[in-house]
Amino acid sequence: MHANRQALDTGSGMLEAAQGVWRSEESGWLLQITPDRIIRWQETPVACYPTRQDGPTLMGQIEYRYFTPHSSHSARFEYLPSDGHAIFRRIPFLPPACHEDPDVSPEAVFDVFSSVFQRHYAFFEQRGVDWAGNVAAAKAANRPDMSDADLLGALAGLLEPLQDSHTKLLAEIDGQTQRVQFGLGTTLPRVRNGLGETPWLIGLLDNLMAYLDEGAVQAGNERFVRGTINGHIGYIQIFTMGGFTTEFEPGTPEWSLAEIDALHALFDDALMAFEDTDALILDLSNNRGGYDAITRAIASRFTDAPFDAYTVRTEWDGAPQITYTIDPYQDGPRYTKPVYIITSDVTVSGGEITTLMLRQLPHIKTAGQTSRGAFSTPLAKPLPNGWYLELSNEIFADADGTSFEGKGIPPDIELPLFGEHDLIESHLASLKLLVACIEDSSC
Repeated sequence: MHANRQALDTGSGMLEAAQGVWRSEESGWLLQITPDRIIRWQETPVACYPTRQDGPTLMGQIEYRYFTPHSSHSARFEYLPSDGHAIFRRIPFLPPACHEDPDVSPEAVFDVFSSVFQRHYAFFEQRGVDWAGNVAAAKAANRPDMSDADLLGALAGLLEPLQDSHTKLLAEIDGQTQRVQFGLGTTLPRVRNGLGETPWLIGLLDNLMAYLDEGAVQAGNERFVRGTINGHIGYIQIFTMGGFTTEFEPGTPEWSLAEIDALHALFDDALMAFEDTDALILDLSNNRGGYDAITRAIASRFTDAPFDAYTVRTEWDGAPQITYTIDPYQDGPRYTKPVYIITSDVTVSGGEITTLMLRQLPHIKTAGQTSRGAFSTPLAKPLPNGWYLELSNEIFADADGTSFEGKGIPPDIELPLFGEHDLIESHLASLKLLVACIEDSSC
């Protein structure tokens, strides 16, 4: 643990040194830390209001647990030890706007929503969206007596052009939860509108397990497949960056440690079995993302030297809040022979971060289809009427400063994966093409 890092909850109340009011410009959050609790406020350009950390996703549920002072006026707050870069600055008191009752009328909620995006969303230009123009047109069409359903329609109309799967709105109307989310690529909508996701995954796995050499296993709470191909090519498929254990509550320090330990145990078994292989295929074509620390743990198994992996910032012209450096894993085997990462438009978030890091290493190539192009950890911004909003505000870039948000990471080797081809058979056909390419040294 960092020498100055302290637990916010001391067991008999909140840490005295952390009590007061703290502001994060990057997230538009205020933390009011009293002797017995943390109150989180949403500070927006047009309103300030308190919200509870009981949202429908993990990002809207977990609260800060650790406090590292930088000075008397700034500090780092972390959800988990050594996993975060949220810098808050102390302010003397809550701003006056926070003492006003929030306006929850549809018109006021519309204004909060649009102002939050204008302030925090990082990718209007990259996604080709004239936000100010779209907001002006939507606002002009709003009626003074618009209903919640009308409001949801207006907000959905603003979200759709972004085509950002890390941006979502969950609204409660007449006791029913409505989910608004776009930018899921082409494969998943085809699957969900066709044979269904569960039969699709079962079909993919049945094909895969029949193709891999005898002894292939699915482990890690069914999130991790390992085996060999033709006796000399290692194969790993990872479906999510985490979820390998079920013992602890997600988001807790115990869960974090257990997930990292489980990941390394899976890689120990796999890489020891691959000691005599000539190459390895890391299949992230169906990876739905997850816990960023898992992505860095994976990267540590593929390098023998430290390397700068990626940066995170919230302003295009600003300095990174953090630069992540990957150190080689020291307590188990590593793999530095040729590696081929398979991606598709399903590959998103943590799957893309892993690809972003590893593609910078000289022994690693990418194959398949362009990834989704959604990297940012979602920023939770609940609205004053209780609706739940997440948006993308973090700019992930590789060591050269290149960001792939909104466009995805293109492969070095194109494969007919999913796309217009058979949703099940095309995966195995693509895998066989890649194996042939590896075996005849044409990759």
